[in-house]
Amino acid sequence: MSKQPEQILEEQLVAQLQKLGYAFVQLKDEQDLLANLKAQLEQHNNIHFTEKEFERVLNLLSKGSVFEKAKMLREMQHLVRDNGDNLYFEFLQTEHWCQNRFQVTQQVSMEGKYKNRYDVTLLINGLPLVQIELKRRGLELKEAFNQINRYQRHSFGAGAALFQYVQVFVISNGVNTKYYANNKTQTFKQTFYWTDRENQRLTNILNGFTTDFLEPCHISKMICKYIVLNEAYKVLMVLRPYQYYAVEALIDRVKNSNKNGYIWHTTGSGKTLTAFKASQILTGLPQIKKVVFVVDRKDLDYQTTKEFNSFSKGSIDGTDNTKALVKQFTDDTKLIVTTIQKLNTAISKKQYLDQMEKLKDERIVFIFDECHRSQFGETHNRIKAFFNNIQLFGFTGTPIFADNAVKNELGKRTTKELFGECLHKYVITDAIRDENVLKFAVEYVGRYKRKDTATEVDIEVEDIDTKELMDSPLRLEKIADYIIANHHRKTHSQAFTAMFCINSVDTLIKYYDIFQRKKEAGEHSLKVATIFSYAANEDDADANGFIPEELSVAEEPKVLYGLNVHTREKLDEFITHYNQLFDTKFSTRDSETFYNYYNDISKKVKEKKIDILFVVNMFLTGFDSPGLNTLYVDKNLQYHGLIQAYSRTNRILDEKKSQGNIVVFRNLKDATDEAITLFSNKEAIEEIIMAPFEDYVEKFNTAYNELLKITPTVNSVNDLQSEDEELAFVKAFRELMRIKNILSAFADFDMDSVEMPEQLFEDYKSKYLDLYDKAKSNDQKEKVSILEDVDFELELIHRDEINVNYIIQLLIKLKANSKKDTTQVEKEIFNLLNTEAPLRSKRELIEKFIQDNLPVLQNTDDIPEAFEKFWNKEQQKAFEQLVEEENLSADRTEKIIEDYLYAEREPLRDEVLELLKGDKPSILLRKKTGDRILGKVISFVEKFINGMR
Repeated sequence: MSKQPEQILEEQLVAQLQKLGYAFVQLKDEQDLLANLKAQLEQHNNIHFTEKEFERVLNLLSKGSVFEKAKMLREMQHLVRDNGDNLYFEFLQTEHWCQNRFQVTQQVSMEGKYKNRYDVTLLINGLPLVQIELKRRGLELKEAFNQINRYQRHSFGAGAALFQYVQVFVISNGVNTKYYANNKTQTFKQTFYWTDRENQRLTNILNGFTTDFLEPCHISKMICKYIVLNEAYKVLMVLRPYQYYAVEALIDRVKNSNKNGYIWHTTGSGKTLTAFKASQILTGLPQIKKVVFVVDRKDLDYQTTKEFNSFSKGSIDGTDNTKALVKQFTDDTKLIVTTIQKLNTAISKKQYLDQMEKLKDERIVFIFDECHRSQFGETHNRIKAFFNNIQLFGFTGTPIFADNAVKNELGKRTTKELFGECLHKYVITDAIRDENVLKFAVEYVGRYKRKDTATEVDIEVEDIDTKELMDSPLRLEKIADYIIANHHRKTHSQAFTAMFCINSVDTLIKYYDIFQRKKEAGEHSLKVATIFSYAANEDDADANGFIPEELSVAEEPKVLYGLNVHTREKLDEFITHYNQLFDTKFSTRDSETFYNYYNDISKKVKEKKIDILFVVNMFLTGFDSPGLNTLYVDKNLQYHGLIQAYSRTNRILDEKKSQGNIVVFRNLKDATDEAITLFSNKEAIEEIIMAPFEDYVEKFNTAYNELLKITPTVNSVNDLQSEDEELAFVKAFRELMRIKNILSAFADFDMDSVEMPEQLFEDYKSKYLDLYDKAKSNDQKEKVSILEDVDFELELIHRDEINVNYIIQLLIKLKANSKKDTTQVEKEIFNLLNTEAPLRSKRELIEKFIQDNLPVLQNTDDIPEAFEKFWNKEQQKAFEQLVEEENLSADRTEKIIEDYLYAEREPLRDEVLELLKGDKPSILLRKKTGDRILGKVISFVEKFINGMR
């Protein structure tokens, strides 16, 4: 029989890897894997393990999570030999990464919950550290990604769990190839293409990717140097190619010259991770005394310190005052995070000079975060004049060029003048092309007219910007009404959050008061918060999105210096609302309390507990929240300030977040085009800005017609003969959902805009979910369905407000209506039961309640209590049936369900078998019995508990 395309690709890849220096080894199963591991570790460490000693090695390897195993991989190991001697050995040579032993194998079989065979495995010193999964050309890479996730659940943890040591996954269909770290919390959006130094993708696994990325020394270097162990979240992170090239360029510059330089990586591309990795490597160079990471104000000092500490816990002792900073300079602290203001004080105030002058000739590297903001005052010159043996490096997403330079006391200065050569560039078009950030959907709302005195005709005026018009109470009221009316749509039913960028503190106060008045009147229930600077209440003449005091770095800003009393009173009033909303106790009484308020707002926005954050300048730069997808703009922005502000919205998250939404209430079209042109090129505008509404309507209609070619009617889905035909339908309908997800953010959209009737869409969605249920059902598990690894992207279906409580409200509405009006409500309820994924498992019971219970209830107020009694009775009946059918301990079953709910961990098969009251099943039946009971437990939770609140 002829070979399958996937098999041919696999054999060609293995042959190419052998040419690169990998030794081929045939390993059929775990027994072969362990024997090979013993031999490889012995040769690498030039030692010999007895069988008992190797058992102790395996005992070491079996401990801990994927994260803890990654740490162990990099540590020196110790065991006591059979004769009582101490033995020290290593799993991986991290300092001289080429001095490891490299092998390749294919089709290793592992049996855990189910039996799986892995395509191509790269072994380093006998441990499987890189796993490559291949799909035939034409199949989506996401299927390979989902397949690896299935392996994570089913077999990577089986036996000695050696596959939990995998550091890097590679997925490919031959022509497209991506890589990512072993972090099961990430989505497919967080997988990366490899590129060359000029950001040109190397996507073909046989033509470019393998020779560049999988070359033994390079992949070993990536594992040893460019994987970050994030202590805060206990996950592995791997650098993207542009991050790798930037760090390599910076390290090379430090090792081989005394020149400065800067890194231009677009906002949202992960500069903090890049800067951390560069700093970490630099601290390991013996010739470097200190590495100082510098930010430009206290709020970013907190944020950056937190992020740095998340990558390496305890590596930074954040400096609370200048005295603490000076101590860090004089003790053995290798890596310091501080503000530009404190650094300036340390080298200019008399009381610190005696200590600081001892460092004047030491080799110190300074890395400036967001250097487009912090490095254009006198402090830059003061730092260069004070230290004699330093190197300065800047990171920026929006460099200062001659076109966007702001004049200060030193004239107009560019990033190149201050830092010299750009060491690596990764601009916004690169990031969008690589799917590392999202495009922007910009809507310009509101056009102003004046009456032509000669013709008495209204003429549209685009460039009008008079203070009288902009501050008009009628205008502010209309904008507030627009935001309230459209916020639900823009944020996908508040699945995301938003910021409102406003031109001045005075106007912000007016907006806040309008929103508060409308909330008290019951016109909306949005959770609104605000924070603004203590600086003097003034307009930002340069319209650059900066906080005014950032431009002066001579001293740390005094807490309430220059604050208008009325403004402070209003801020305290707004903070009181915040305290009532979140049960907190913040105020403006001192700097510490204020910055605690800042940090709490930052946290609440990231957790999506605030719907709209009103700001003037704060949070428009340096703030990273993937859950934020919308920016409302009533402020003149330009150049780097505009790009920085817009970029708050375009962090990748999931399929539902398809773009960053920008809603502009001023005419910033020209300013937007100019900013994009400055930071990429004129042709890049259409790459960065989403297409207009009409284009997506056309795309939807085209996708609808493609769906009809596959399934002309809803019922024809039932007639699909093969899984390949079902797969074609799934992909066609999923494409419709993706386009509808984009369309739904436009204010003009409803289903009347497109050719497909809304009910027909819902009917097809029901069939789509039927196929999802079929693919995931327990009956399918013995034979893996080709639909098993398809991503159905249910997040594009799920609406957050749809749960059983929502259904109860519809039941009340159904009962309250007269008989002639009930048909539409019943139709809506049954439609939801068919098309909302969380409700489908509950459909039968809800229908039973409607038929048996609803007719006998006299009062609509009785429905919630009656439904709860009905539900509890059915739940208890189902629980008793489960434990009786499977002969389970009721107490132990209840306990395992509680653990499953609160630990969010699926029970293990052995734990499930412990529920049995009688004799345990034989070895041959353990797997089948355990899987059956586990399936019933999970189904019980899905049906009766999940989605009930």
